[in-house]
Amino acid sequence: MSEPVQEKAKFIVVANRLPVDRVVNDDGSVAWRSSPGGLVTALEPVMQARGGAWIGWHGAADEEVDPFHHDGYDIVPVALSELEVERYYEGFSNATLWPLYHDCIAEPVFHREWWDAYQQVNRRFADAAAARAEHGATVWVQDYQLQLVPQLLRELRPDLRIGFFLHIPFPPIELFNRLPWRDGIINGLLGADLVGFQTPGHGSNFLRLARRQPGVEGARGRVHLPDGRMVTAKAFPISIDAAGMAELANSPKVLAEARQLRADLGDPSTILFGVDRLDYSKGLRNRVRAVGELFDSGELDPEEVVFLQLATPSRERVKEYRILRDDIDLLVGRINSKSASLARSAINYRYTSVSRETLTGMYQIADVMLVTPLLDGMNLVAKEYLACRSRNDSALVLSEFAGAALELKQAYMVNPYDIDGMKATILRAVRDSPRVKARKMRAMRRQVFEHDIDLWADSFLNQLEGE
Repeated sequence: MSEPVQEKAKFIVVANRLPVDRVVNDDGSVAWRSSPGGLVTALEPVMQARGGAWIGWHGAADEEVDPFHHDGYDIVPVALSELEVERYYEGFSNATLWPLYHDCIAEPVFHREWWDAYQQVNRRFADAAAARAEHGATVWVQDYQLQLVPQLLRELRPDLRIGFFLHIPFPPIELFNRLPWRDGIINGLLGADLVGFQTPGHGSNFLRLARRQPGVEGARGRVHLPDGRMVTAKAFPISIDAAGMAELANSPKVLAEARQLRADLGDPSTILFGVDRLDYSKGLRNRVRAVGELFDSGELDPEEVVFLQLATPSRERVKEYRILRDDIDLLVGRINSKSASLARSAINYRYTSVSRETLTGMYQIADVMLVTPLLDGMNLVAKEYLACRSRNDSALVLSEFAGAALELKQAYMVNPYDIDGMKATILRAVRDSPRVKARKMRAMRRQVFEHDIDLWADSFLNQLEGE
């Protein structure tokens, strides 16, 4: 018999999506399993240790789902209509905020009805958290889709400890000021006691804007509000379960899959690997172009080197993402038509989602990992690779515009906008001596294992609850 759902919780996570996916069994019954996403991987161990409730949308529009117990904590679904998914999620969150927060790589779109929907949905999430929280509970709100929740929740439940963590970059004031509803977002975040960012620079951007609000004063990472509250803004670089990933990567099942993957690629001497959600912020066009030119010039030999690029489907109903998918398809096809060997394609491009085991096997066979986003809050792929690739004869090529670059200083750094510079760095990563690669890998692996997901969660929650 399953455990009953608790009406009140001492610890609550509020996120746009729930940490579970619905599965229909062969007999037609419905079950729920943990999602493979990065946020779930990061927070599920915290939920299992603390118990409590996770509030979020279950992924289907126009459907009510009752709360249920899952793996040591409660799941509390929030319903969204089809129109709200279109306006709040696809619209304001991903066509307004996402490009604005990523240096306007794509042009953000500003629609008043999208903002109205964003406010409406944020209030629904705040109401759900207020109804579930015990007196004095800790509520941890996650990411850019829910930036109004802290203030709305504060108005409903001033007794709560409220934290907010932004998983993506926070833009400089010159870009943020384009947002017509900029004051609403800043005041929404100021409802939290602690606002966490991936890097100190993102926190500084927020503090500069917060100090522009009437009656708000502050310095040294804190601001004082007219109502007497103090809000702290600080960097908490997110990480991974490094030990767990290393254990999975060295399991017999994954090692066998890795051997098969390498054989399927023709057992080349060198495998370059990239894995990204298909998003314009990930720099895929520039990366594929750089590697393609190295094949075209003969500096990389397709008889010896294969570039495996995994792109996972993302936001396929958004126009910019469909255009990007078509662009990458055409670019890969053109490169392979010119440089493919008789035995195999120079670029093995896969537009699909894969299991955790398969992805870990791909990390295991990657001699050179290419992580070259145009901008990223952190980028956990870089850290996952380091945890999984236990051999030190490897190389990480990393964009200087990824948050992870501040921690992984021994990576082969690139400016992803500089195609020629990226080509030269990729070649150096391929050709450097085993001694140089081993020194770099050991230093980066030490960083990832010493600063793991537990340290990230503990440091945030200890500060929030000790404020």
